[in-house]
Amino acid sequence: MAKKVVATLQKGEGKNFAKVIRAVKSPKTGAYSFKEEMVPVDQVKEVLARS
Repeated sequence: MAKKVVATLQKGEGKNFAKVIRAVKSPKTGAYSFKEEMVPVDQVKEVLARS
């Protein structure tokens, strides 16, 4: 399934977006979870800087 999603994003407008995956630590348990976002390519540095 992942291959189909990646192939779809590489056509047309999908090239203008990047997938940002961040590890987020839970304050209660201390366990890490991952948060995924689709952001425009020109805003990737801004999104990573605010975390």
